Amino acid sequence: MLDVGRIVRPHGLKGQVVVELWTNLLERMRPGTELATELRTLVITSAVQTPDSTSHTRWLVAFEGLQSREDAEQFRDAVLRAEPIEVEGALWVHQLIGADLYATDGTLVGRVEAVEANPASDLLILEDGRLVPLTFVSRSGDGRYTVDGPPGLLDLEP
Repeated sequence: MLDVGRIVRPHGLKGQVVVELWTNLLERMRPGTELATELRTLVITSAVQTPDSTSHTRWLVAFEGLQSREDAEQFRDAVLRAEPIEVEGALWVHQLIGADLYATDGTLVGRVEAVEANPASDLLILEDGRLVPLTFVSRSGDGRYTVDGPPGLLDLEP
């Protein structure tokens, strides 16, 4: 299960909530979608992007079974989790962490310890402290991750 967002707070008196979406897969907000919380699984009945949200991150959502503000209040700050969705050619953080990176000539570059959000390109943090922009990483057909960056990218010491 992947963390895909969180319930920020209740909205109104009829059980609706404001959801902060952490994924760029907007199909997570479709009616009928199941999102798990620590308390129970919630099923979306309606979801609308909030008017003040220009980045698709805030949604006004109604879930089955949440009929009042009190119902919604028990889910304040709850993390929403969902099954992974396969997207052709996509690289996912949960798959990259712990993965080995290889240079185009097949030599091992290092193992990914973490992924850090960065405006220009997310950065893979290798176990030795080096940073590799995600822009230069691809997945080859055999399930390996390959780094194809500019000269010197991989030669730098941490």
